Amino acid sequence: MAAEIICVGTEILLGDIVNSNSRFLARELAELGIPHFFQSVVGDNIQRIHSLIDIAIARESEILIFTGGLGPTPDDLTTEAIATYFDTELIEQPEIVADIEAKFAKRGRTMVDSNRRQALLPKGADILPNPIGTAPGIIWQPQANLTIFTFPGVPYEMHRMWQDTAVPFLKSQGWGQSIIHSEMMRFRGIGESTLASKVHHLFEQENPTVAPYASKGEVKLRVSAKADSVETAKQLIAPVVDEIKAIAGLHYFGSDDDSLASVLGELLGDRQQTLSVAESCTAGGLGAMITSISGASSYFMGGVISYQNRIKQDLLGVKAEDIETVGAVSETVAEQMALGAKKYLQTDWAIAISGIAGPKSDDTDKPVGMVCIAWADPKAQVTSKTFYYGENRARDLIRYLSACDALDGLRRQLLTTQN
Repeated sequence: MAAEIICVGTEILLGDIVNSNSRFLARELAELGIPHFFQSVVGDNIQRIHSLIDIAIARESEILIFTGGLGPTPDDLTTEAIATYFDTELIEQPEIVADIEAKFAKRGRTMVDSNRRQALLPKGADILPNPIGTAPGIIWQPQANLTIFTFPGVPYEMHRMWQDTAVPFLKSQGWGQSIIHSEMMRFRGIGESTLASKVHHLFEQENPTVAPYASKGEVKLRVSAKADSVETAKQLIAPVVDEIKAIAGLHYFGSDDDSLASVLGELLGDRQQTLSVAESCTAGGLGAMITSISGASSYFMGGVISYQNRIKQDLLGVKAEDIETVGAVSETVAEQMALGAKKYLQTDWAIAISGIAGPKSDDTDKPVGMVCIAWADPKAQVTSKTFYYGENRARDLIRYLSACDALDGLRRQLLTTQN
């Protein structure tokens, strides 16, 4: 038994909207222990929808989950396509018409005739109620060993319908008796291949399983276990996670929804210490990352965006002769910026960033992608490092990676120094 996800909508194919529904449903199916091996996106076209149903049935998928194409306009064709594939007539459901009319009336509006299309369901299909919007879905078993669900493409409507009706139905049918629970471990400062080589022996396990992923500026390992409960799955996962943490050391920074900013915030909070920043090429990006965490005001005091050299000198105390001799993009200047921010904003720690994000270099021979980062500690001791992100990387990516490395550098210092 396996499920397939079919997302309908030409706007997805054109890239006008992000297909977040597949991600949500994939996670939900995993939590129910229902395997799914295929996802598809198809435009608003009956023949192409038919072809995907053909393919799904040929590979013996038992659950087909459709999202999108349930609206009142002529290009909303999902229900019609499913009905015509199984040569079943569409029947208007009076209770759906009444529900739509009531929702319109509540908003002070009158239902238009086109909305009656949303009340047409295949004969024999059960209504999958939509408590929020006007587009109900269906739960239909048109033939043996096949169950079809349809949902509107609006994510918050689909989420509610899934939780309220689809999940209880699946469990009532005997599906979802086991679950698949995962922990996504996150690492920085180590390459995917290097980390994989250190933990390759774990890739051969069957339960739990370990799989590597690379993403922007970090590496991830997903540790998953199948069990009869989340608690049992966590028990299976725990020793593997602990082993990986021991192997990875400081490269591991958190799991699941943890971020460098959230982890750093917890460390600073535990120490009751404060932080300030001085930014040049990131122009506030580092501060934005830090303050994306609720409660950051308890440890983050603020920052100085010293984009021009004059600001570096006047506000942060950077020596004009150093800018003249070694350049603004240098560890010497970054160190003075960090010390200046620490003093100016009266914080325990300070981070400074100065670099060349591109697409053009400055008036020196330093390459695009060169970024100098400095960290000042509570004793006003300062360390620094130069990073080379590559001349061919996009400006925004260089700025993002710079901010991440700045946070990661302080995280490592907090974990390896005494309070």
